[in-house]
Amino acid sequence: MRPSATPEVLVTGIGAVSCLGATAGEFWTGLKATASRPAPVPGLTEHVPDVLAYQVSDGGPRTPDASPGALGRAARFALTAAREAVADAGLTAAEVAEAAVVIGTAVGESGGREGRHDGGGPSDGTPPSAAGTWEPMFSVASAVGAELATFGPNISVSNACAASGYALSVAVDLIRRGEADTVLLGGAEGIARVPLASFSRLGAADPEACRPFDADRRGTVFGEGAAVLVLQSARAAAGRPVYGRVLGTAWSCDAHHPTAPDPGGEQLVRVARAALEEAGRGPGDVGCVIPHGTGTRQNDVVEYQVLREVLGERAAHTPLFSLKAFIGHTAGAAAAFAAVSAALMARHGEIPANIALGRQDPQCPVWLPQDGPTALRQPNVLVNAYAFGGSNFSMVFGGGAL
Repeated sequence: MRPSATPEVLVTGIGAVSCLGATAGEFWTGLKATASRPAPVPGLTEHVPDVLAYQVSDGGPRTPDASPGALGRAARFALTAAREAVADAGLTAAEVAEAAVVIGTAVGESGGREGRHDGGGPSDGTPPSAAGTWEPMFSVASAVGAELATFGPNISVSNACAASGYALSVAVDLIRRGEADTVLLGGAEGIARVPLASFSRLGAADPEACRPFDADRRGTVFGEGAAVLVLQSARAAAGRPVYGRVLGTAWSCDAHHPTAPDPGGEQLVRVARAALEEAGRGPGDVGCVIPHGTGTRQNDVVEYQVLREVLGERAAHTPLFSLKAFIGHTAGAAAAFAAVSAALMARHGEIPANIALGRQDPQCPVWLPQDGPTALRQPNVLVNAYAFGGSNFSMVFGGGAL
């Protein structure tokens, strides 16, 4: 593998709002507790009984936004996580003003559009707007930029469940091309009824829990929240504690089917290998994999086959951390949550225990440590995120000494 000669992109701050809590610290504590469960969705489960979700309690923290009550659920989560990440990185007001904002989201603020056809208000608690008011669906990035008064590039990325992965790649490019020194990069989703009911109609909603790689899994279970990272150039990060570096990112598209992964996995193999190559790392350098791992039957089997192809004989000895079993499938925010998890693993030098499987699928013989934390023996974490339409993303996060 060739070493990367591109400029470094460092992670200096993180923030998270999830079903596990309203801060990154609570997120890590929740991962260590291995006790997360989904719950019925008020207003939906009464009509679609198999729908559950990993929800942020009480709608999440109340943010002191400049336009009180105007923000949608996803934007509120993103703003809270962004403020935590900014504080964690110790950014000055001048650095925030010059920062870029890049946020990935799959459904944006669609939850705020629901409930109006049956005479009710928005299902996510967003105050109804005046008739005729223009309401862009994907307004999360602009809302965060406006509330934090950033004047750098402001980009919203929305290509389904790989959105924050693609956003991460865009953020890295902004820094490497010298277009920004500091980027607030993240993903955000608020629970919306239509996507959940649609997955139920597809027969892809598990009525018990999100159980990736379990033989009895019956589909995915969605989650909500936001994860934000402060990415900085080496110049901007100088003198700050760092979590690690984004060593390599890659995209591919298999264009196989609107909703199903390519069972051959060719483009999934390609994207993982491309990320590793850009990172200058090989299979023996990977200390952990955070898979896409949705809990759908086809995805998990294909992803195991992909990892077997990419990591070779090391696949059986490389630990996986099945994040969606803790917080559900957070759709467009999933890659950002995985990136925050990788940063926390690097900071603590360990991988939390996975939630115990009832019975592991013999078609997915991945290594999921379940008896306690596992040491992160190599400081590099491979992250995968895949999406409808065949959009594929992989990233290599590198911790350890800088």
